[in-house]
Amino acid sequence: TAQRGRMLYVPRIWPDVGGPKVLGTMQILTLVLCSCSGETAALPWDLPANSSWEHQGGVVFIHTESSLYSLPCSPIEMEVAHPTYRWVQDRAASRLFSVTKEGHLLFQHFQAGNSGNYSCTISYMKHGVPVSQTFHYSVFGYHVLGGLDAVLLFHSKLCEDERTKRFLQDLQDKLRQLEIKQHCKLHLTATFCFPSLNNPSDDFIVQVQLEVSPFGPYWDEHCNSQDAETVTDCYHKTVRHNLGQVQLALTRFFKEHKSFHLTGPDIPSSNFTNEFVGFLKTKQCSGGYGQTKQLQRCLDCCIVCPPGTSSPPKTSQCSPCPVGTYSPIYGVAFCTPCKDGMITRVPGASSMMDCVKKERTKQAVSIVHRIPVLILIMLPALLALNFLFILSSCYWFYREYRVSSPWASKITGRTKRMEMVTSFFRIPRQGPQAGPDAGPASDTSDVDISASQGGNEEPTGGAPSPAVTSNLAAVTDETTPVLTQEDRKDTF
Repeated sequence: TAQRGRMLYVPRIWPDVGGPKVLGTMQILTLVLCSCSGETAALPWDLPANSSWEHQGGVVFIHTESSLYSLPCSPIEMEVAHPTYRWVQDRAASRLFSVTKEGHLLFQHFQAGNSGNYSCTISYMKHGVPVSQTFHYSVFGYHVLGGLDAVLLFHSKLCEDERTKRFLQDLQDKLRQLEIKQHCKLHLTATFCFPSLNNPSDDFIVQVQLEVSPFGPYWDEHCNSQDAETVTDCYHKTVRHNLGQVQLALTRFFKEHKSFHLTGPDIPSSNFTNEFVGFLKTKQCSGGYGQTKQLQRCLDCCIVCPPGTSSPPKTSQCSPCPVGTYSPIYGVAFCTPCKDGMITRVPGASSMMDCVKKERTKQAVSIVHRIPVLILIMLPALLALNFLFILSSCYWFYREYRVSSPWASKITGRTKRMEMVTSFFRIPRQGPQAGPDAGPASDTSDVDISASQGGNEEPTGGAPSPAVTSNLAAVTDETTPVLTQEDRKDTF
């Protein structure tokens, strides 16, 4: 419970001595007297400099499915004449709130979606001047750990979807009275149908899974009188007690309702006979809640996930919405995907406005922003230099092509062949001073090789040409010894 106090007012003792001129003169005299005495000037009849104040009321935690929770407008009780109260909630459309005469905001059967930021403004008159004070609250839903999973097995002669659906409806109708009496909620989570091992052709097993929540209607009626510091302990005890009672009640129920007989004009008569009832106690957060450890008096309690996050069932953490999804409200189990062709820039989006076209993703935007301005300024100069380089390359290529004419290529080929012949005969290459009788260098390729080999063979071509004679004479002038025919005979 909030601390209670009163705002006291001192009666006004300074008379109204006249109009604005007389009042202004008295203010000036008072300022002069206070300045001479060294004290701070304070006019008793001055009206408040500010006619409105903002206060942070703090964080408020309200348990899920609380029967009734009363949130006062001000943490401290204020006694003012004819006050008016106005409650608003952020991030929500305008709606009517249940407000008491004292300005308390009432929550009945609190849900995760009721979480959010609330503001209450109290307005009143003070010395004939309108005054307002606004108090801001952050409201979070939470719940203590505790739950129960039930597994039921039924035998049936047929396994048809329509017949099983009708059976489940009848089962839920009969369990509804048990929910009210035990202050719990029963949620059908899954159903399976498969052949029996004993007689697969004529006997089938229908498996039904139920999730039991201890937070049914008026589950906390024994804790309403507790204050905020001790109410959480009361919730823990109540949950443990209620879960034990629900387990006993379900066991007793299926002993009394062993068989469920279905008849109707559109389906044939059939029976579903219960053969097994099993229970498993769980301590997991509900969908849309996570163990964020915000509530100091209950660190293992599950706190509602704020916008931009989600928590699937049977998990214990609130995770940011992945890229491409968002969650605008509190207590979301699964984030909402963006429309086709749209995506969010970063994880944890909390509004549909955070969805943008895929072309404008964060990567594309970041690349544009990372381009230095200097590069944008130097880009024209770089393009000009690149163009000049291409022109110069084309010019030098054109020059090289013109120099490499067909006549020059023929001369180069003949020169190479002459070098090969001279290297074979070990004939030194003649310089450009050779006489005109020597003939062109290309004629050396026509020399008969047999003329230089000697032996018993005679030349078949007759007398050597002048060109050959001159070449042989040049050979005898060299320091390298040349074997004659007679010398070669002596060697044998």
